[in-house]
Amino acid sequence: MSVTTPAPPPLAPELERLLRRLRLPYMRAHAPEVLATAKSQRWDPAEVLRVLLSEEASGRDRATIALRRRQAGFPTGKTIEAFRAADSAIPAQTQQALLTLEWLMRAENLVVCGPSGTGKSHFVEALGHAAIDSGRTVAWFTLESLGALVRRHRSDDSMAKAMARVIRADLIVVDDIGMLPVGHDAAEALFRLVDAAYEKRSVAITSNLHPAGFDELMPKTLATATVDRLLHHAHMIVTHGESVRLAEASAGVGVVPLWPTSPMSAEPAAAPSPSARPPPGLGGEIP
Repeated sequence: MSVTTPAPPPLAPELERLLRRLRLPYMRAHAPEVLATAKSQRWDPAEVLRVLLSEEASGRDRATIALRRRQAGFPTGKTIEAFRAADSAIPAQTQQALLTLEWLMRAENLVVCGPSGTGKSHFVEALGHAAIDSGRTVAWFTLESLGALVRRHRSDDSMAKAMARVIRADLIVVDDIGMLPVGHDAAEALFRLVDAAYEKRSVAITSNLHPAGFDELMPKTLATATVDRLLHHAHMIVTHGESVRLAEASAGVGVVPLWPTSPMSAEPAAAPSPSARPPPGLGGEIP
């Protein structure tokens, strides 16, 4: 026989009104239960106040972290818990050293380069989540989004102000350099970012190309100036090996069958006849 705990009595209207006026939503949410417990257990008044203020502080911390995650613009939401550290080409000692985030305190940079699918973006995103959990702010970009930033602010000559806002973040990430040709706007934006953040904020980049080869992507003068500032105080990681995504696809992990399987058998269900397939544009048919 289960015993149902009675709900605590609601707050007095005047107390409810004051907590709303002072904008203490987490204290207001927990106050009925805390006050009921305090009465039954004869808490000291100072303990009641401490618990209520702790609930408000904890709630605000959680809300701030959630807001910073949304503002960061992470591509996938992958954290360090989902990172397969043992399978990574990044040495375990290096992973642990970077996860201390001491390099952020020193405004040092991070460059992770290597073949596609070797965990570069996942690891850097995990570091970004860890930075937010520790009370810092993160901004995530691609070269395309940086180039768009330059185009938006070039017309009214407000690029310097826009870049100053970007480097308010403790960690600025530029992901997947080298995947696509770099236009002039993107090349200029990357230089402006690295120059503005130099010795003030940490910049982390992931790239299929070693920074020594950036002159293949952008004008040599800009590439030289960018790499010079980027690598002056930087940690360099070079990944290797085959793509994890490709290896999983080859092993059939995460592959969705073209036709559904029978619920009673692992054998693929028979493909529908051509007349039973939906017409093009209505879903289901692959041109």
